[in-house]
Amino acid sequence: MLLSQIVLLGLFPFAMAYAASSDLVSMTISNRLCLALLVGFALCATLLHLNMSQIGWHLAAGVLVLSVAFGFFAMGWIGGGDAKFAATTALWFGFDRLMDYLTLAGILGGVLTILILMVRSRPLPAPAASWGWAKRLHAPNEGVPYGIALAFAALIVLPETTIWRAAIGL
Repeated sequence: MLLSQIVLLGLFPFAMAYAASSDLVSMTISNRLCLALLVGFALCATLLHLNMSQIGWHLAAGVLVLSVAFGFFAMGWIGGGDAKFAATTALWFGFDRLMDYLTLAGILGGVLTILILMVRSRPLPAPAASWGWAKRLHAPNEGVPYGIALAFAALIVLPETTIWRAAIGL
């Protein structure tokens, strides 16, 4: 198995799962995770022999998402970790599947928000009252762990990307 396949089949899904669970439990997404995604992309791009033009378009997609996402962060609509995570994930997709990713993340994020608001409208079950993360998630003044939607959208869209197809030899 090629190293690029290991990175795609291992690092990327692991990073998505870690981001989703971390955001759920702590409402944070680590800068180290975003850095790992950045380094992982660079490694895959090198191993897959992407040319400078292809890499440039991937970088442009990441920078575009970072710019828009930080605008959303400045308005208080999303967290800074979500902004960085969305951008480093978009880097992997480039413009090829970027709209698919963002559209799906928006839909999943809307569903997630509705579910959390429904849960928050009910009392927290007694067994969960001692769980710090459950109390934080249930608090009406807390945000929504949007990294969950971003991660699930990324995992759904990844098999349709050119970088995935290149890694598995299609």
